[in-house]
Amino acid sequence: MADQEEDFSSLPLPDRFVHKNWKVRKEGYEAAAKEFSLAASESDPVVRQFIQDASIWKGVVGDSNVAAQQEGLGALCAFLDIAGTQGCTRTRNITIATIAEKGLPSTRPAAKQKALEALMLYIELDKAEPVIEELLPILSHKQPKVIAATLDALTQIYHAFGCKTIEPKPVLKALPKVYGHADKNVRAKAQELTVEFYRWLKDAMKPLFWNDLKPVQQQDLDKLFEKVKDEPPPKQERLLRSQQAARETAAAAGGGEEEYGEEEEDAGIDLEPEHEAVDVFPLLPKDWSERLASSKWKDRKEALDDVHKALNHPKIAEGPFDELVRGFAKSMKDANIAVVTTAANCTELLAKGLRKGFAKYRSTIMNPMMERLKEKKQSVSDAIGAALDAVFASTSLQECQEEILEFLKHKNPQVKLESTRFLIRCLKTTREAPSPPEVKTISEAATKLLTESQEVQRSAGAEVLGTLWKIMGDRIMNAHLDGLDDIRKNKIKEYYDAAEVKAKYKPKAAAPPPKPAAAPAGKKPMPGRRPAPGGVKKAAAPPAAAAPPPQEEPAAPVAPKPTARPGASKLAAPKSGLAAPSRLGGLKKPGAGIPAPTGSPRRPAAAAPPPPVSPPPEEEPAPPPQPKFGPGRGLAGRPLGKPVAEPAPAPAAPVQNPSSLSLVERAELDELRAEVEHLRRANEELRSERTKLTSQIHELQNQNAQLIEDHTRDVLSIKAKETQLVRARSDYEAAEQTVQNQRREVERLKRELSRQVRASSPPPRDLSEHLYGDAGYGAPVAGGYGRSVGVGRDRGGGYGAQPLSPGADGKENFDRPTSGSLSGKLSPLRGGPGSRQSSSMSSRGGGAGSPSEGLGASGGYGSGIGIGSAGGFGGERERFGGSGGSSAGLGYGQASAGAESWKRAAEVTQNLKQRIEMMKAKQGIGRPQHQN
Repeated sequence: MADQEEDFSSLPLPDRFVHKNWKVRKEGYEAAAKEFSLAASESDPVVRQFIQDASIWKGVVGDSNVAAQQEGLGALCAFLDIAGTQGCTRTRNITIATIAEKGLPSTRPAAKQKALEALMLYIELDKAEPVIEELLPILSHKQPKVIAATLDALTQIYHAFGCKTIEPKPVLKALPKVYGHADKNVRAKAQELTVEFYRWLKDAMKPLFWNDLKPVQQQDLDKLFEKVKDEPPPKQERLLRSQQAARETAAAAGGGEEEYGEEEEDAGIDLEPEHEAVDVFPLLPKDWSERLASSKWKDRKEALDDVHKALNHPKIAEGPFDELVRGFAKSMKDANIAVVTTAANCTELLAKGLRKGFAKYRSTIMNPMMERLKEKKQSVSDAIGAALDAVFASTSLQECQEEILEFLKHKNPQVKLESTRFLIRCLKTTREAPSPPEVKTISEAATKLLTESQEVQRSAGAEVLGTLWKIMGDRIMNAHLDGLDDIRKNKIKEYYDAAEVKAKYKPKAAAPPPKPAAAPAGKKPMPGRRPAPGGVKKAAAPPAAAAPPPQEEPAAPVAPKPTARPGASKLAAPKSGLAAPSRLGGLKKPGAGIPAPTGSPRRPAAAAPPPPVSPPPEEEPAPPPQPKFGPGRGLAGRPLGKPVAEPAPAPAAPVQNPSSLSLVERAELDELRAEVEHLRRANEELRSERTKLTSQIHELQNQNAQLIEDHTRDVLSIKAKETQLVRARSDYEAAEQTVQNQRREVERLKRELSRQVRASSPPPRDLSEHLYGDAGYGAPVAGGYGRSVGVGRDRGGGYGAQPLSPGADGKENFDRPTSGSLSGKLSPLRGGPGSRQSSSMSSRGGGAGSPSEGLGASGGYGSGIGIGSAGGFGGERERFGGSGGSSAGLGYGQASAGAESWKRAAEVTQNLKQRIEMMKAKQGIGRPQHQN
């Protein structure tokens, strides 16, 4: 057994990979993994043979033995890690499908994990699209466990690399088919994958597959989405090799890894479905331009409707649309808003269909559309706003900014407000952050909007600044927000917190300064440090060669080798180094002190013995000025090489070497620093004072605007009250006139009613006719005449006859007034106890209370007298006849006959009153009752 194992281990790795014994294969896989981990690069022979013979890996990842398969997957991971892009591209078409079918559904967790790691490495080494293309057909596999394992692997892949690195559209389109699978595990894994997509894409993914799901599935997914809705945006956990290289490059350039991470976050995810471009020119009506120029608005609208149908395609092929766009621009000025709305819808479709190809038509259509934003009807404004958004999507903020800012100054408040809202939408959707000069222009325009009288306009201006702040960050926007008061800043901060933008400003990394590579390298060493001697000499030599002093030109060839003559340069240095302070008369010349710190303080002491041998005769006068530095300094401040007579300007040199300054110079420097600090504080105070004054000015302007608004409102209110008062007065006068007219009408009706009542009511004569008619008196007989005499008791108790004149209320006329004929109305006597009973005739006479005389045919007359007394006498008629004779009869009737007569009179009177009331009721007018 041991011999067989030794023989197997001696076999080449490819032979062991295909051996029939699974143990041999397993050991071969383990040995190969070790070899791959020890290989230096992909050019190693062990790696190269497996790159060239890539077909062998199909059997490795699909080994029939699960233990061997686990080690084979590990060997593949080790191979991919060292083989790089070449090994990935040559093996992925062979292995991915097998890994998905046999590795991912493995019952061993380690094997499953290694299979997933192999897929991750295939994506990391090159790109993800080929791997996704190989995995998508597996979703139609006949075994549910394979589909579920593949969906789980896709979930892990998108979780690690993110939807910004791996295109999600192909998998999203395949989801409806997976949701229709009969296996519940498959549907559960599909839900997990969908939730992972939602973490990256939110609701933007729904148009690609949502409508193909069942309502129940949509409800279940919505519940799952609610759990991850409030999570922070996910970040890419694993980078491609190309991304890792880019990050390393960015870190080397000084940008750091954070900037690269921000760039990855800002990368957009394109979820637009792919469509084939459609040539719409054959679909356009031939006479659309003539119909668009018609004088009837219905014809113009019908023409635009036909154009709208022709342009209703997701993607439109390029073509000469100049005339069509000019027609849309002309329609924006149409008086009919239906035409304007349809033209805006056509513009939106054309801009979305052409996309970036519509940018050349922007200048033609954008200005008329923004001018028509003055329309107050919301449907028109919405249509134009959607068209403007589509136009902006085909261009950029830099191209549209100038026109938008011009309309922010428009005299029409509606145009100004809608233009501001359009600018806000542009800032939120743009993927390119504006430059600092553009930010300044936009900020100034938005700051002016903060002082508008309308609150909605001020809020729009604050939203512009808040959105811009979100894009540019604090460092750039603080300069534009300093002059604003706290109330406005808080309002802007609210919009800043709520803003969602797609662009982030990233300042360009400045190129590394060339200071370390140039001569200033000599400035780095400070006194007390010990740089390497070789480096010091090399740093000091270039200045001496670049600008040799004129007085030492003959000595330049004498010191070409500083190592052989170290004392020559050191002795020559004081000549120029000591002369510089005398020329400056106070502070050292800026370049004079630069070479001084480069030398080490200890090196001149060690090199002190050689100087008597090395210096030439012309350099001997240099040492006498040495005492100016004072005893104890020695050669510490001298340069190693020849100093430059006219040094380059370096203002910071005195600060870098403060030890070389005298007390006076230090005091002067301290005074200057104190003065600078004082000026700085004064400048800060002035700036803060200016900020306060600016804030007060803004507050006063706001108060003034508020007062003006209040005053205007009060004036309008007063005018409204005056108008109401005038109307009330006019109403009062009209009502008064109406009342007077009604009164006159009532009086007229009363008079008319009185006339009608008098005309229709019987006169009081009717009562006497009833009375006398029933009694039978007063009728002429045989040519005689009758006379009525009313007799009643006076206050003294006697009887008297009172004749009544014919012109009184009585209605009987007599021919012979000389006879003294009287007539009168009967009425109850007043003043005595017997007044309640009137004199009346006998029962046959009907109760007449006055005597009657009748003249006979023979010339005589007869009279009847009725006497009413307190004793209840009744009148009885007696007739007297005979020639020349007279008869008189006095009769006393019974009291019952008189009472009956008066009762009948009362009934007649009551009937009259009822008739009067009925007539009043017919006329509809109330009238006070009159006394009879």
